Amino acid sequence: MKFTLSWLKDHLDTDASVDEIARTLNAIGLEVEGIEDRGAALANFRIARVIEAVQHPNADRLRQLRVDIGDGVERSVVCGAPNARTGLVGVAALPGEFVPGTGVTLKVGEIRGVKSEAMMLSMREMGLGDDHSGIVDLPEDAPVGGSYVKWAGLDDPIIEISITPNRGDALSVRGVARDLAAAGLGTLKPWAAPKAAAAYPSPLTWTIEDPRACLWVLGRAVRGLKNGPSPKWMQDRLTAIGLRPISALVDITNYFTFDLGRPLHVFDVAKVKGKTLAMRMAREGETLHALNGKEYALTPEDGIITDEAGPEALGGVMGGEPSGCDETTTECFIECALFDPVRVALSGRRHDLRSDARARFERGLDPAFLPDALEAATRMIIELCGGEASEISAAGAEPAWARSATLRFERVSSYGGLDLPAEESVGRLERLGFAVQARDDASVTVAVPSWRNDVASDLSAYRAGGGALTQFAGLDPAKAAKAAEGCAVIEPEADLVEEVLRLGGLDAVPPVSLPTTAIIPPAAFTAKQSRAALARRVLAARGMQESVTFAFMEAKTAALFGATPEALRLVNPIAADLDQMRPTPVASLLLAASRNAARGFGDVALAELGAAYRDITPDGQAAVAAGVRHGSTSRHWAEPARGIDAMDAKGDAIAVLAALGVPMAALQVTADAPGFYHPGRSGVVRQGPKVVLATFGEIHPKVLEALDLPGPAVAFEVFLDAVPEPKRRKKGAPDLPSFQPLRRDFAFIVDDAVAAEALLRAARGADKTLITDVALFDVYRGKGVPDGAKSLAIQVTIQPREATLTDTQIEDIADRVVAAVAKATGATLRA
Repeated sequence: MKFTLSWLKDHLDTDASVDEIARTLNAIGLEVEGIEDRGAALANFRIARVIEAVQHPNADRLRQLRVDIGDGVERSVVCGAPNARTGLVGVAALPGEFVPGTGVTLKVGEIRGVKSEAMMLSMREMGLGDDHSGIVDLPEDAPVGGSYVKWAGLDDPIIEISITPNRGDALSVRGVARDLAAAGLGTLKPWAAPKAAAAYPSPLTWTIEDPRACLWVLGRAVRGLKNGPSPKWMQDRLTAIGLRPISALVDITNYFTFDLGRPLHVFDVAKVKGKTLAMRMAREGETLHALNGKEYALTPEDGIITDEAGPEALGGVMGGEPSGCDETTTECFIECALFDPVRVALSGRRHDLRSDARARFERGLDPAFLPDALEAATRMIIELCGGEASEISAAGAEPAWARSATLRFERVSSYGGLDLPAEESVGRLERLGFAVQARDDASVTVAVPSWRNDVASDLSAYRAGGGALTQFAGLDPAKAAKAAEGCAVIEPEADLVEEVLRLGGLDAVPPVSLPTTAIIPPAAFTAKQSRAALARRVLAARGMQESVTFAFMEAKTAALFGATPEALRLVNPIAADLDQMRPTPVASLLLAASRNAARGFGDVALAELGAAYRDITPDGQAAVAAGVRHGSTSRHWAEPARGIDAMDAKGDAIAVLAALGVPMAALQVTADAPGFYHPGRSGVVRQGPKVVLATFGEIHPKVLEALDLPGPAVAFEVFLDAVPEPKRRKKGAPDLPSFQPLRRDFAFIVDDAVAAEALLRAARGADKTLITDVALFDVYRGKGVPDGAKSLAIQVTIQPREATLTDTQIEDIADRVVAAVAKATGATLRA
């Protein structure tokens, strides 16, 4: 938001300097982004008259001038401008002055034998534009010898402030002046809109066909006008804030947008088809030729203004070219409307259309200001362009915007940390336009002014006809009204606290440290996040490369790995082969392995922490640490490469579970892995009969064939959500026995159907105090072992606690191991 100092003083009676104004703006939350003093670099440039201009004696393209700058001394100037002539009034710079457009400091010089004692300047040389076609040509009545900066109004600083999205009222010069006056930096000048008498019936009428497109609209025509250039004071102000003057009618609408924060639009009555302008939603196939020269394809979500020929404006964003005003316009129709802020914002974003009108409508405008704004605009058009006004045409109704808010005085301290007397709090609110409705010793209730729509209250108060202001409950008026019926009151007290605090200067609010809830801060990661991070590190340490894959795939491929319910089918997939949520990340990793193998990279070890999907419920999405190995593997540089097998996948899964704190002694493995695993070379890791922690094994040959992946390939899944959180135990002294452990080997003959794990579990249970570990180190089938049986060799670690064990005690433990294994599995000790 930009404005000049003189523009601000049109609304604010103050003697404050620019620096004081800037400090106050920053203090009350309207952050100053910059102050531009365009006249500072041009302060010493003077208005000069060319007494005589003759041809340079030694150059065809140069002229020799005699110049008067008002000090009684004629100066010789050599000039190459084509418009240099006798009697021209321009701008001169004397030796010693810095010329910003050229970056040089002038000196007295001699050009082709003729002395040059000054320089006549172009607009570009002064840094005021790109025009370098000739030197500045001023009106003949410009005061020779006077300061060009003062004559041109360039001694008027330009202030630019940053506006937060909630402060639509501050996107106007008067809104800024109102805040400064409330902060004590002057007095807000009174403003009133003089009414223009209606001389004839309006040639155009309004109709609102769809309340989503517009809430309330007023319009008025002015005939017999002449649309020429706007006056210099208006052009200067618009140019100062970066706008290009176009014509009086267009410049007036732009001026009101910034001066009062009220966007307007003017239609050329002669170009409007029919006698009615309608507010409705756009239809499929409709387009708008906008004032920026571009064409936009409208959607049914866009609110538009139309005549009989079609769209003439995108409501609240930009007008259309077909009905725009130009130098031939003799009768215009002024539109002053109230649009839905949300719809304006969405339409502008949808079409990538940015305009000053959109910036104000999407923040919300003063809903009570329409009649005064229309009268003021009518009066200015008549003053600058002539003509007479018509009657006012209207449609819709003013929304019931009136609302109140309550402030408890102690909240200024508890919320804002500033102790203020109640009188001061009330006074600040009143200076901002909040009117006191009720007050007691503890609180005050105020009426919120119409221009402060950022201070909200009960939604049910926001009604417009039979609907509700859709900005508060979506885009559908019916839904908005229904939502407003039972809505809770939006607490506006914090907004009032903010207003009280900022008006005294935000820098006056003392800094208060947040209370410390605990000496030791809580963990940054949840247990679930910690498990995922730890699993990721373990898999990386085991040589697996982390992958990030899509969570969806082709339904036909997903069916190879489990159920593919219709509820998990994507309605609008990004590709035809990505239409189903995956049953397991293993499927995605196998597809990646297949692509690598097709390109000659057969030896891969891929891992991913991702989601597996069973159904659409929250419990139907599982967090899984999955991995796939394919090709050959080598655990050590000295170890020859070998083909991978199911035990590699089991080792990966067990390593992750061990790192997550799962007690290994409590695990058991069953052979009921999902169908995409090889039925004889896979398993399920369980903790108890019901809790499934992981699956592992070779991939079924039919699955590999369907994926065009040469086998074998192995995979595993660790279900992170099923891993129990480790019990938090108080750390004690480390268990460091004083005695050396003993190790005894046993070989058992057992039926081939008996799982090795059952034998290991039985051996561990033989003496839970002294036996600390049992490990399988050999499986043998062949000579000396009956058909249908196998030999399992285990190593039992015995850890003495209180004294060195005697041979008798060791033998007793060994006997208990043999007995426990025999009882649990039917095994016999191998001779």
